[in-house]
Order: sequence, then C-alpha cells, then structure tokens
Amino acid sequence: MGKEKQPSGKLASAGNAVANFFKWLGADLADIGSTFVNGDWKTKVSFIIMGFGPLMRKQFVRGVAFLLVEIAFFYYLVSFGWGYLKDINTLGTQGRGFNPDGTVSYGDNSFLILLYGLLTITLILMFIFVWRMNVRQNRNAELMLKEGKKLPTVKQDLMSLLDEHFDKTLLALPVLGVFVFIMLPILFMICVAFTNYDANHQAPAQLFTWVGFENFKNLFSFGSTGFGNTFLTVLVWTLIWAFFATFLNYFLGMAVAILINKKGIKFKKLWRTILVMTIAIPQFVSLLYVGKMFAADGLVNGYLLKWGIISQAIPFWTNPTLAKVMIIVINVWIGIPYVMLICTGLLMNIPADLYESARIDGANPFQMFMKITLPYMLFVTGPYLLTSFTGNLNNFNVIYLLSQGGPQSMNLTGNAGYTDLLVTWLYKMTINNTDYKMAAVIGIMVFVVTAVISLVVYNILPSVKDEEGFQ
Repeated sequence: MGKEKQPSGKLASAGNAVANFFKWLGADLADIGSTFVNGDWKTKVSFIIMGFGPLMRKQFVRGVAFLLVEIAFFYYLVSFGWGYLKDINTLGTQGRGFNPDGTVSYGDNSFLILLYGLLTITLILMFIFVWRMNVRQNRNAELMLKEGKKLPTVKQDLMSLLDEHFDKTLLALPVLGVFVFIMLPILFMICVAFTNYDANHQAPAQLFTWVGFENFKNLFSFGSTGFGNTFLTVLVWTLIWAFFATFLNYFLGMAVAILINKKGIKFKKLWRTILVMTIAIPQFVSLLYVGKMFAADGLVNGYLLKWGIISQAIPFWTNPTLAKVMIIVINVWIGIPYVMLICTGLLMNIPADLYESARIDGANPFQMFMKITLPYMLFVTGPYLLTSFTGNLNNFNVIYLLSQGGPQSMNLTGNAGYTDLLVTWLYKMTINNTDYKMAAVIGIMVFVVTAVISLVVYNILPSVKDEEGFQ
C-alpha cells in the first residue's frame, strides 16, 4: 500500500490552531464549573455580584472595581444599549413619516442601530472577559487562604499598578483609543458591506437593511450592471503600480547610493543634500505642483508649444497609458531619496574585506554587486520592501494628487478612472457616489489583497527564513 498523503504544513498548522482553541475553551469552561462547585459561598455569590468575594475578603480596591464595572455595564445595557441591540437583526422597521399633528416622525435610524448595536455587542464580550477575571481572582484568593498565605492589601494592589502591572496601566488608554478609533470603525465597515446602505437608503431619511452576500456577488459580476470588469481592471493596475513603485525606487535608489559612495566621486555631501531636499518639501505640495506642470495648459506643454517642438499639447493626464507612465516616473523622483538614505547607511556596513577578496579572485564590479552587495541589501531591507509594497497598494496621495484617478472611462463603473487604485476608487465610491455598501466591499478586498501578499512574501523573506544568514 502507498503512503497516506499528509496534509500540507500550513493546513496542519491551521487545524492545530483551531483544535487548540477549542481545547483551551473546554478547559476554561471546566475550570469555571470547578470553581463554582468547589468554591465557598463568597465565590459563588461573586458569580452573580462581581466583586463580592474580594469585598468580603477585604480586598476593597479589586472588589469596588469589579462591582463598578458590573453596575456601569448593566446601566448602559438597560438605559441605552438594549434599545439598539434588539433591532440589529432588522436595522429598523419604521422609517420617516408624519405624525397626526403634521410633525415629522423620523422613526428608526439604521446607522445608529448598527453602530451602537456593534458597540453593545463588543461591550458584552468585554464584560464577559472581566467577569472571567473576577471568577479567576476569587479562585486564586481562596487557594492562597487555604495555603495560609496573606492576600494583597489595598496599598499593595495600588502599588502593583505602578510596578509589576505597570504595563497594563500604561497601555489601558492606548488600547481603549485603538478600540474606539480603529477597531469599531473597521467592524462597522465590514457590517456595511452586507447591507444596502447607499444614497437611496441613507439614514435617517431612509432605512437600510441586511442583504447578505449580494454586494460581493455584484462586485464579481461581469454583467452590464456588475462591477467585475472594473474591479479586475483596477486590481491589475493596482498590482502593476505597486510593483513598479516599489522596485524601481528600490533599485534606482540603491544605484544612486552606490554611485555617490563610489571612491573618487567629489561633493558627496552636496549630492545627498540636493536629493534630501525633495523630502523636506511636503509631498502634497510637490505632487500638486508637478501635476499642474504637466497639464494641458501647464508649463511643460506651454514651453514645448512656444518653442515649436510640438503642434498640440501632449495629453499627459488624458491618455490612459501616458498617465500611468507619468505617475510611475514622478513617483520615482519622489521615492529615490528615501531609498538612497537607507542604502547609504547599509552600504557602509558591508565589510570592505569581502570586496577585496572578490577583486583578488578576479570578480568584476557586476559580479561583486550580484554576489555581495545585492544579497546583503535584500537580506537587510526585505521587511522594508514588503512594507513599501503594501504601502504602495494603498498609496492614495500620489494617485489622487496627480491625476485624481483619471482619465475617466464610460467602460468602468462606480466612477472609476484608468489610474485609480482600489483605495482611490473606494474614496470615490464613498464621496462622489455615496455608495457606502460597495465602498465597504472594496475596503474588505483591499484588506484581503494586502494581507495575502504580506503573508506570502513575509514567509519567503531571507531575513525571516534564515535569521543567522548574515550574522
């Protein structure tokens, strides 16, 4: 009999992660049950009244903290949160209308129902986490007392927040900020992708509701009313742009750094200063100025017409191919100085003995570059290349400030242009078309594309696979 085919490493790892999660969940539930069965009456009451056990054991700071969390949670849930959470399955049923006395009745607000419903669900999960902490601390306190140990005093609890638990104290506000300003909007955007939220269903005037995967089907539909053709066109250009914007800047910046560092080159500080000056000027100023320079009535076309070199203005921003080439070239001008500075420092760290040995062995400059310089640079700057590539996938500034995503096309839906990236198309869908549902779907696809590329490339980077390679 042949050998049984083993699952791939990644699939096995994912399966193990899922199995370990359920194993941990089962063990945790078993521990909660054991704590309730074997715990004293103080611990049992703490399952319902959080902080009761610590208060009875004279751990007043912990007890008051848990009790206040429970009071605040249920006050929020009863007075505010439940009113929105109960309607989250429909996102509202009563739209705007008129009362018998002629006044306007706005009824439900789908936007607020979704927003505060998500907030309430998140707070419920956070409350469960705090409740679990309360149960665990009761169990630990019981065990300490059974072993004859003393429980921490109020002073010790307060001092621990500035000592062994100082990391939690320090990170409390940042974590809260990340949740409020990053995680909650992301969750809201993901949910919007499964609704019909657009200009015709915009709260509070009109209600919107759940539509399941209809928007995703629309995105991948290649019919006359679907977004499939536009999405594929924009995605391909986004990947092409990210590739050239990353690697052209990288290799040309490296070439400039090697040239300036070459022995015999004079005024090295001057050349570096000239290049760094492009960094000192705000990017949006440079991009807007250069974009106007190459407009149909800009300086470049104006002087070329004046000198008789051309008979009509060159369509830098109205010809799709030429517009894409111009964007890549201008981005090279902006990006080379950054890479040059990075490579300059790295080139100085390559041991000169390696080049001397290669020269003695008869290697020419090209061979030394391919066998010494390039491998070292790729090893050290691999993570930078990855972050630069993913950053260029979402490079809103360069595209929008130069061409605004144009030129436009009647063949592309959603107000997309030939030079639009996924992120600029998303912006147009939100601001110009007020098509929030499709903008949310595109936002999810931007995340998927970026995440897949990042994970795949990260796992094949030499600096990740062989950390000791250049030690």
